[in-house]
Amino acid sequence: MLAVKEGMTKVIYDQPEDSTYDEILRELAFARMIDRGLEDSRAGNILSNKEMEHRIRIWQK
Repeated sequence: MLAVKEGMTKVIYDQPEDSTYDEILRELAFARMIDRGLEDSRAGNILSNKEMEHRIRIWQK
């Protein structure tokens, strides 16, 4: 759990002093999305570009 707090603290301290609450929350959410993406990649939960292109075409119909 300490690593999570340390990561969040780093994101917060890396923000400019005049950052708003919403800007900090966006940065924390963005950092979490990156972490989840990396976790998925390491676990092999990925799609090829061709498969993603196919799915997007289906969604657009």
